Amino acid sequence: MDKRDHIAPCGLDCFNCSWFETNLTDEFKREEAERLALSIEEVGCKGCRGEHGKCYWAQGDCATWACVEEKGVTYCFECDDFPCGLLAPTEKGADYPHNMKVYNLCRMKSNGIETWIEESALIRKRYYEGDFVVGQGPILGEK
Repeated sequence: MDKRDHIAPCGLDCFNCSWFETNLTDEFKREEAERLALSIEEVGCKGCRGEHGKCYWAQGDCATWACVEEKGVTYCFECDDFPCGLLAPTEKGADYPHNMKVYNLCRMKSNGIETWIEESALIRKRYYEGDFVVGQGPILGEK
């Protein structure tokens, strides 16, 4: 699998996501189907590139996808307007990994996509499991 094909234009690392189709286990599918009152067939995602701009989390068309297509870029960081209002975070919906997306895009822009791919699993782990410390970012503790 070429991980570049599974990076959303907005910076989500689909290839690391527990909902990404190649990462699904039968147990996970059963648990998520029950938790969300879905059929087992509805659990899973191909990423927006695999769904031609349809985002599972956006539940339909994605304005960011339309924008990158219109501007002829692959990732938001390649745009002259980066970062724009489509990437602006809000407190409401803070459980959605919006800040991580923007951080990912900045890392891709500054260090290159291949380097970011190598560090993306740790970024995701720090985002979801880290303890936020003002001035230090997410810190992974001993578990």
